[in-house]
This record gives sequence, structure tokens and C-alpha cells, in this order.
Amino acid sequence: MAWPEKSGKNSWRVRYEKDDGSLASVSGFTSEAAAQEVADRLNREAAVRGFVPTASTQPFGGWIEPWFGSIDVAESTLAQYRSLTRNHIEPRWGVVPFNAISNLDAHTWAVRLRNGGLSDSTVKTIMKILKMMLADAADEGIIPTSPIHARRRGRRRHQLKPDIVHATPLQVLRIALQAASLMGEWAAILIISAAYTGARWGELTGLQRHNIHLDDGCFVIDPRIGALHEVDGKLSLGQPKTASSARTVTLPPFLCDIWGYLLDQHDHPHIFVTRDLELHRRSNFSRRVMRPACDGNYGVANPRVRTRTICPDLVFHGLRHSHNTWLIGDDIPEVGRARRLGHQIHDKIREIYDHVAPEVEAKILIVLQRRWEDSLATQFPNGLNFPDAAPMPALAAA
Repeated sequence: MAWPEKSGKNSWRVRYEKDDGSLASVSGFTSEAAAQEVADRLNREAAVRGFVPTASTQPFGGWIEPWFGSIDVAESTLAQYRSLTRNHIEPRWGVVPFNAISNLDAHTWAVRLRNGGLSDSTVKTIMKILKMMLADAADEGIIPTSPIHARRRGRRRHQLKPDIVHATPLQVLRIALQAASLMGEWAAILIISAAYTGARWGELTGLQRHNIHLDDGCFVIDPRIGALHEVDGKLSLGQPKTASSARTVTLPPFLCDIWGYLLDQHDHPHIFVTRDLELHRRSNFSRRVMRPACDGNYGVANPRVRTRTICPDLVFHGLRHSHNTWLIGDDIPEVGRARRLGHQIHDKIREIYDHVAPEVEAKILIVLQRRWEDSLATQFPNGLNFPDAAPMPALAAA
């Protein structure tokens, strides 16, 4: 016999009698109705086949924290998993007993999430987390097997992915000039650096002086602390995205000059810091620099600096894609682009590439330098002069 029982101010549990006459309970319900539903189901199953409640009748929500305590993933991944669990998985499945989770219900829920506006990639990640939780529960003997299986029926989904926005070298220069007017030279140089090195946000904002070698025309992304991470509002240095991301990146001559100029402007251990000599936060940079510098701010009343539309919807990571696009246009071999961007290269390809590396690297620097000089010539047809370039005295260094 099973029945609902109030166990706290806003909580209920299901009490039931075991075969030996002792009492046990299933807790974690937020309403009497939810507890009553489970109690009724237990009573029906007990009447049909002498069902004895086991661990699989416990609410799924009680497994969430033990599961999180068992996984070993990067801090950023852990933060993403916790956020998706807190906002989506726990509200739907927290009070549902393990043995009441079905394959059909789970996939129906996924369809509703998509129809509710979540992106396909987000829903896939949510389902991935739920599958891992249930698979580990099966490994622990809580349930016989995970109820969720791949769907083999239904229409083939064609997700329309938005086009990645790229910028030309001239657009990058113009965006940088507007960024300098908005926030200062450091913002402009960060944008130019992303476009002409292909480095990621965290790789540039985490770059320290001791890893910059201007005399050799390069910088090094450290395998241990080569990237700045922001997790739950806290900034920390850690490993770059992949093992291949730890690399040496060469700098075109003009960028060596600009970086030398920037390093002389402050004494912070990192090259890219805010005007107040603080480490960067990506959301702040996007809101205060990228959006008005790329999209323009004609919709804003009386801004401190008026900016015009140059490359709408370009995001910081789009500068990395722009870099790769430029190299493709200049016939740089795939292996050369892969090493520069920190993409994985198969061992056999690496053997071939290592042999031609100096020639490829030299060509990369030549074409990047040419693109920069061409953009300057177009923007300043009468030569670099001020006040046209007033927001960026660093241009004189280049």
C-alpha cells in the first residue's frame, strides 16, 4: 500500500509498506498531486504483479548532484552542463521517478524544446546530458538500462545554419578605427590582431608578455595557461581549446610594430587589457565595442561617439574565420592554415608540412602584410595623415 504524505512546508513524499512490514518512502515531490500520482501507480503495479518499489522508483532529481560530482570535464563545460540541467532537465524530470522516464517522452520533450525556440545544437546538448545521466544510473544498477535510444523514424531534419559573417581587410581597418573612437586604441589593436593572427578570443586576451617574442616575430600559446576563461563570472587562465591550440603563431611585420607600441603603453603582464588595466570580459567587449563598431549606432539617441554600419552581425570569432578566408584566397595550403589556426593535423600530413613549413610561413606573412598595406592605401589614399587616423596613433608605428 502506498500513499502521499506531507514532509515539509512545500514538499511531499510517497510512503509505502515493504514486504517485511517496514515503511519506506520516495521523496522529492513538490505537490500532493504529484505524490498521489506516483502512489497510485505503485499501488496499481503492486496489485498486478506484486511489485516491490526499488531504487528505480526514486525521483530522478536525487541523482543530479551525485552525477555532477562524478564527472571530470573542463570548467566551462561543467558550467554549461549545470546551466542546461538547472534550466531545462531538472524542471521537467526532477520529480519523475527513474522508471517513469520513457524513450518516447524524452524525444517528445526534445521536439517541444526545439519548437519552443531553442537551437538544434542546444537541444542536442541537453539530450546528451540526460542520456549520460541515465546511462550512468544504469551502470550503478539504479535502472536496468537507459530508456533513451536514437530515433530512427520521422522526417529528416534540415537545420538552416546562419551564414558566418566575414570581413574584408578594409572592413577590419574601418571597424578598428571606430573601435578606437569608442573605447581606445587597445580595442582597435585587439580586433586587428584577431583578424591577422586567426587566434581565438581567449588565446589573445590570455596572452602574456613573456610569451611574446617580437624580435622573432611570433608569440606562443602556452599549453597550460594559454587561454583566458570566464566561468560563472570568474576569470582564470587555463588550457587552450585543444592540444593543437598550443602553438607558435608568426606575426606580420606591421603587427610586430603595433604590438611593440601597445606594450609600451602599460606594464600589465598581459598585452590586451582594458583602459583600466583589467582583463577582458567577452560580453562587455561585444556590447561596448563589436556591436557599435560593426553595426553602427544610428538607432541610439545621442551616443558619445557616432558610428556607422560597416559589417553588420560580425562577431569576434568571425575575425578568425575572416583570417582563414583570406589565406584560402591567397592559396595557402590547408595544412599551413590548420597549423596557424590550431586545428588538428594528421601525423602523415604533419610530416609533409614540416618539410615545407618555412616557405609556407614566409608566404603567409607576405600576403598578410600586403593585405594590411592595401587596406591602408584604400582608407588613406593621400597617405596616412591625421586627423583622419586620429583615434589610432598606433598606425604611425606600423
